[in-house]
Amino acid sequence: MSAGADGRSVPLGLPHPPPRPLAERRVSRRIHVGPVAVGGDAPVSVQSMTTTRTSDVGATLQQIAELTAAGCQIVRVACPTQDDADALAVIAQKSRIPVIADIHFQPKYVFAAIDAGCAAVRVNPGNIKQFDDKVKEIAKAASAAGIPIRIGVNAGSLDRRLLEKHGRATPEALVESALWEASLFEEHGFGDLKISVKHNDPVVMVNAYRGLAAACDYPLHLGVTEAGPAFQGTVKSAVAFGALLGEGIGDTIRVSLSAPPVEEIKVGIQILESLGLRQRRLEIVSCPSCGRAQVDVYKLADQVTAGLEGMEVPLRVAVMGCVVNGPGEAREADLGVASGNGKGQIFVKGQVVKTVPESRIVETLIEEAQKIAAAMEDAGVASGPPAVSVG
Repeated sequence: MSAGADGRSVPLGLPHPPPRPLAERRVSRRIHVGPVAVGGDAPVSVQSMTTTRTSDVGATLQQIAELTAAGCQIVRVACPTQDDADALAVIAQKSRIPVIADIHFQPKYVFAAIDAGCAAVRVNPGNIKQFDDKVKEIAKAASAAGIPIRIGVNAGSLDRRLLEKHGRATPEALVESALWEASLFEEHGFGDLKISVKHNDPVVMVNAYRGLAAACDYPLHLGVTEAGPAFQGTVKSAVAFGALLGEGIGDTIRVSLSAPPVEEIKVGIQILESLGLRQRRLEIVSCPSCGRAQVDVYKLADQVTAGLEGMEVPLRVAVMGCVVNGPGEAREADLGVASGNGKGQIFVKGQVVKTVPESRIVETLIEEAQKIAAAMEDAGVASGPPAVSVG
């Protein structure tokens, strides 16, 4: 028991333990992207990519700050020009999270990114001219700097030779490309690698990662490339990531949406929380509504979600619209309401604490949530985003 802000005793109980993973994590080697551990038994990390011109240092750092506040752990920036390469040193120094330079076409920018102090470099072998001839130099420079390389194979830029061999970007073609490039680095004694094999079709993507996971122990970065607008991209990413992470495959993720990058982080975190791969924070349990509902559940759920946005403690709030499942769901949650007949019963840790008119349900839930959160924090219950594994 702990006293809330109004002096009332609040039975804290324990935070809901995360459900057991659907499968044991695939065993992979561990690398470090700056202070963030990737692979091994490190938590699955969430990444995004800036949409600003990297040469606009102020705008890029502002977007990185927004991503960091949203829970992003690693950020990637594009480097297609010399002006972008010149900006990397300042960005890498001032960013609060590790910066990965994204390199296409020009291998010289790989070396510029390493010299600038980026935490890692992503290369796309399919569209870098004479890339295979540069592997020895890249491996030597990356090894000296102590930074990893991500080999990023994309269906849309697959090496022409593999397209001719396989006819299209099949899972087998993607895997063959990635393993071939990794073998070139290994020939030069460099194994600090992370691999991605992205495709816009979740089925092809899932099969490619399954094949890759079975063939190597490199940490894997998951992504459905060009997943689409927010709704479609969220569904495609959730389906693909759910399948792979549910099998223990995947060490870091990026949800690729045609939407502001912060939305990618929100979706990515929600996917990991839903799979029990990181501690849940605020979770709204609400019914889909039906003919039994006697309140506007959609409106209630939206208003409660908006009112509790930013709450970091592991709090489950049930917003229910009728007396069939409402009381049971509300009792199972940390905080809940079972609504009907123009009023709502407010539950805190399974106990009815008050009954309020429908017009006061939202404000009452928000008040109670704040009391519970304060009591949890006073009791030392962990809050904030999940800890990042630091090596």
